[in-house]
Amino acid sequence: MITTVDYHTGGEPFRIVTGGVPEIPGSGVLDRRSTAMADFDHVRRLLCHEPRGHADMYGCFLVPPDDPGARFGALFWHKDGFSTACGHGTIALGVHAVHEGLAGAAPDGETDVVIDVPSGRVTARVRCSGGRVRAVTFVSVPSFVIARGVPAGGVKTDVSYGGAIYASVPAAAVGLSVEPRHLPALIEHARRVKADLAGHPASRHPSDDRLSGVYGVIFYEELPDVDGVAHQRNVAVFAEGEVDRSPCGSGTAARLALLHDSGLRGPLIHTSVVGSTFRARVADVAEGAVIPEIEGMAYRTGRHSFELDPDDPMGTGFTLR
Repeated sequence: MITTVDYHTGGEPFRIVTGGVPEIPGSGVLDRRSTAMADFDHVRRLLCHEPRGHADMYGCFLVPPDDPGARFGALFWHKDGFSTACGHGTIALGVHAVHEGLAGAAPDGETDVVIDVPSGRVTARVRCSGGRVRAVTFVSVPSFVIARGVPAGGVKTDVSYGGAIYASVPAAAVGLSVEPRHLPALIEHARRVKADLAGHPASRHPSDDRLSGVYGVIFYEELPDVDGVAHQRNVAVFAEGEVDRSPCGSGTAARLALLHDSGLRGPLIHTSVVGSTFRARVADVAEGAVIPEIEGMAYRTGRHSFELDPDDPMGTGFTLR
């Protein structure tokens, strides 16, 4: 019996495991990720694959933090494996920590929930008013540009890091727009781009190879400014063809690194393929990297108890794409 609490952030699901899984060993969160990949992948499949999940499911295991400076750690997973970062998940974890009493919060004001994730230490700054959570600001790890104009998939891509490595492509470069009706074509383009970048020097993290590899491809388009604030719509196609329904937290961090490098000095309104929005800004600049802050909100959708009948021929499940 495995218990979870489920949320969505901007339409993107996030399943938090609350019981039924033993502690995942390791010397730190990044090390625990390696252990989970080797020894707990069957649990990920059980919770993520059909019939209990779906091809675009997302979630995490809660683990101890690296040191007392954080409230807890998180190992993020999706249908194809374990990721190094998850901004929409961090926002959901901030709401969850306050809802479940994992972090004490005043009824009015802000509470920082510090979380260790595989890419480093992040913060979910939870804002409450009238005893309710109203918004969460995800404070990302340092984010930076890796390379620009890298040919891949028949287009030129800009590669940047926001806790995971993303390739950014204007949707117009592939003759499409960021709309649900274009998702099948965008997924195929993303797969081609990612395949061409596999093993490319631009896909390497400069200091820790465990963070290497292009995780997602972001297709974006410019929208008219909103009261003088830059506005873009994007869709992140990550892992092996999964689609982020939210504006993508770590992807937004990666986009901010590129935009700041291009001269943007104000905030960004980032809209997703389903119309949800994050409001983002560069909070600080240090040593060639930016510190993004990305505001969004998560909502609880349910509590679940999952089982695996030993006679079930479907076992831990399946995916159809």
